[in-house]
Amino acid sequence: MAKADEKEPVSRNTRPRRGVWSIVFGRGAVALLLLLAQFGFLFVLFGRLQQYSIYLSGAVSVLSVVFLIYLLNTRSNPSIKLTWCAIIALVPVFGVLLYLFITFDFGHRTEQRILQGVAAECAPLMPEQKELMERLHREEPGFWPLARYLQDANGYPVYENTEAVYYPQGEDKYEAMLRELEKAEKFIFLEYFIVEEGEMWDSVLDILTRKAAQGVDVRVLYDGTCSLLRLPASYPKKLRALGLQCKIFAPIRPFISTSYNNRDHRKILVIDGRVGFTGGVNLADEYINRREKFGHWKDASILLRGDAVRSMTLMFLRLWNATERQRAYEPYLIGPAPSNGTGQGYVIPYGDSPLDEEQTGEMVYLDMLSTARDYVYIMTPYLILDNEMLTALTFAARRGIDVRLILPGIPDKKYANLLAKSHYKVLTEAGVRIYEYTPGFIHSKVFVSDGTKAVVGTINLDYRSLYLHFECGAYLYRAPVIRDILRDFEDTFPQCRQITREDAANQKLSTRLAGAILKVAAPLM
Repeated sequence: MAKADEKEPVSRNTRPRRGVWSIVFGRGAVALLLLLAQFGFLFVLFGRLQQYSIYLSGAVSVLSVVFLIYLLNTRSNPSIKLTWCAIIALVPVFGVLLYLFITFDFGHRTEQRILQGVAAECAPLMPEQKELMERLHREEPGFWPLARYLQDANGYPVYENTEAVYYPQGEDKYEAMLRELEKAEKFIFLEYFIVEEGEMWDSVLDILTRKAAQGVDVRVLYDGTCSLLRLPASYPKKLRALGLQCKIFAPIRPFISTSYNNRDHRKILVIDGRVGFTGGVNLADEYINRREKFGHWKDASILLRGDAVRSMTLMFLRLWNATERQRAYEPYLIGPAPSNGTGQGYVIPYGDSPLDEEQTGEMVYLDMLSTARDYVYIMTPYLILDNEMLTALTFAARRGIDVRLILPGIPDKKYANLLAKSHYKVLTEAGVRIYEYTPGFIHSKVFVSDGTKAVVGTINLDYRSLYLHFECGAYLYRAPVIRDILRDFEDTFPQCRQITREDAANQKLSTRLAGAILKVAAPLM
């Protein structure tokens, strides 16, 4: 027992747990209410303008037809076009103005220009790989086309000399990241969608604070939605007082901007340019089952050790340097490591941005489905499919590929679960095998195919991940770690309930109806 005159150690987590009322009346709630109020004002204004339809109906009809013709001739996804056509047909004036507002990208044109400039600065820093690509063209014709696409269209090269370790549970990643953080000597970069005070973040923060005091360059970047419910708006000041650098990506403020649609959903941890983590695990206690939400929370991550971490370092610096006047890259980029024989196979860390013309995340998934010869196994928390992905899944199954999906048994979002179930009938009729994880919630975003290809990352099978968010992943080819990924699937299937064709065909009428209605608006959710 401590002596009476001894002081208890003061925790860095001085912020009390947020109750319901503190959330309702907090800064984030006020900002959200102001945003909703402004959207409501615009809606009412447009509604009142329609009172003059006796004078404007002809003009509105012509405007709607013109925009529908224009919309049908754009390069956007057919499902997204269909949703916009429905909105414009139902509320022509409001629908057209809303479409113009989103299409013109008010609020992030400047952001797009800056990020394009940063990407151009990073391009010369990627390794020259002419000889490697020529060798892949000769020796790996099944892998070379995707490698070329990721390199030429997106600037993400192929790496050898990289070891990969797979973590099937958040607890596994948590223990590994604590060990690796303790070894940091030069810099630590963290970029996460969610950061929340609790056992996981407190233990990480303790190490980060000690490392910063030792002279390690520690940087934390987290998405602005955390300030709504999980962290106070002043939290970066608290971290800076502890010696860390901290930024909020796209903080939520009470003004209207389409940039709020484009969240930073990536999870990246880079240590000294030699070790990198990515995957589905955020820095909050539910991800390591210290707090129960939706039953057992299953999530997956991967550690890369070696040359491929260079791309992860640059991915972080691209977003971090977007708001920097003095942009530094070279001090954080180290040369190739001596080969130790453990980094067999090939690794491509890659990112996806909503501000370019490429749907990189979806293209990688589609490539795996289209080139599979034996099987494709998938874990995903959400199944909100566009036409391309639905076609790829069903076509793969119809040509004899063993396509299996592992989805949550206990969903975290009711609407997402209803949308997923709306696809069950078509998928099962084509031969896709669907499994629901009965212990709880699946948050892993993992593909594995034919024992030779795998992806572990942050990219869900939904519109937000594939079209609207900043995302990342690691593509693996002929790497030994693929055996561990396959083993995780084999261990997880027995814990699931398989959805039969009869189950899919006999869903409740209310479930089918809700899914059908939600599907119309799914591309905008």
